[in-house]
Amino acid sequence: MQSPLNDAALDQLFRTARTYNAFSGEISDETLRKLYDLMKFGPTEANTCPARVVFVKSEAGKAKLGPALAEGNYAKTMAAPVVAIVGYDLRFFDKLPVLFPHADAKAWFEHREQDNLAWVAMRSSALQTAYLITAARSLGLDCGPMSGFDNAKVDAAFFAGTSIRSNILVNLGHGDPASIYPRSPRLGFDEACRIE
Repeated sequence: MQSPLNDAALDQLFRTARTYNAFSGEISDETLRKLYDLMKFGPTEANTCPARVVFVKSEAGKAKLGPALAEGNYAKTMAAPVVAIVGYDLRFFDKLPVLFPHADAKAWFEHREQDNLAWVAMRSSALQTAYLITAARSLGLDCGPMSGFDNAKVDAAFFAGTSIRSNILVNLGHGDPASIYPRSPRLGFDEACRIE
């Protein structure tokens, strides 16, 4: 039986963690590797692990990303130390003989319609994006996730000729407290949940 995390850890991961709109600092490649090595352990459907991440750090990488960004997301994304492009591989099932070795899970997916595969991959890669955010926060980083971008442009710039499609962008760095808005309300337990 594991013990609950202490209040300081829960604050860092959830209660006081915020979505930032301005960042500073640098993030080493070693930290990005640690981040992935944490996020990869989160559960996905049949351990499909469809997320594929491009960590954009360089000016050249940001120049490729810039034209795909919505106007309101451009400046903050260009200034972020790192932008994680979280995509999903539509051929995730090719890895299942390794990822799900105790059954022929590849056969469960390889003949499905493209739309069905996209739904499975997008759902699990969205879960993996949440794990990325939690892993980043656990390593002392702040995040700014967003969907305000042109997926087709990102796919052409970063995933051309592959079976990978973009899903979500996450700006990473050390957040500027002046860039956050007052915390928006959340639904209470009784509004969002029930126990049966």
